[in-house]
Amino acid sequence: MTVRIVVDSAAGLSEELLQELDITEAALHVMEGDEGASTSGLSAIELAACYARQLERGGDDGVVALHLSKHFSSTWSAAVQAAGVFPDTVRVVETDTAGMSIGAAAMAAATLAREGADLDECEAMARSTIERSETWLYLSQLDDLRKSGRLSTGTAVLSAALLATKPILRLNAGKLELAGKTRTQTKAFAKLAELVMERAGDKPVFAAIQHTDAVEAANQLADTLEAVLPDGSRILIEPLVDVISVHTGQGAIGLSVVFSSQREG
Repeated sequence: MTVRIVVDSAAGLSEELLQELDITEAALHVMEGDEGASTSGLSAIELAACYARQLERGGDDGVVALHLSKHFSSTWSAAVQAAGVFPDTVRVVETDTAGMSIGAAAMAAATLAREGADLDECEAMARSTIERSETWLYLSQLDDLRKSGRLSTGTAVLSAALLATKPILRLNAGKLELAGKTRTQTKAFAKLAELVMERAGDKPVFAAIQHTDAVEAANQLADTLEAVLPDGSRILIEPLVDVISVHTGQGAIGLSVVFSSQREG
């Protein structure tokens, strides 16, 4: 029996990775309406049922649950409520992030679980991975993100004023903030590589590139990173999952990086 790892679909893990590492995904809701697609979080009842199934599978060794930031979804608060049904056996990690920063934490915790680690060790690994990660977004337009309520009007106006074209945003403490002032895709990707290297130094990283119908751009960013990243680094390219892409719009690029050490200061 092993500790079980649960994520929601905002983690961005492919079906192949979910199966390979035996990670359970609880799918967030995507609804089609007259004004386009929208999303909603998971309920406490849905999550309690999910956790109960995983505890049964794992012989009550415990569950580590990793969900979308509470700033973006009600899922985290629902998860905390659901975990209360299972005292000490379901650990809900406050991620304050989205995308493959969560996915990478789940992968790391799941790998440890398969090696026989206990609940405390798996939770600690998930938290450490989140703390060592950064996520950026390169967007071709801000309208979808602003309409979703995930980006303040002030930030959108500031981005437009500074960049005149396409912004680089950093996901920091569950909120999106402006991170760059480039005007072309090539310069944007060079800036992202610079931001990564400022923190990485000479230590290898895990970089996950996610995209919305932008395979060529994702490959260009991968090539840019590959040219400068330290030996031993790994780059993964995956489509941006629909529960996030409905808010970012077409042409979006997400970059999540797990570093070898935590940020200083």
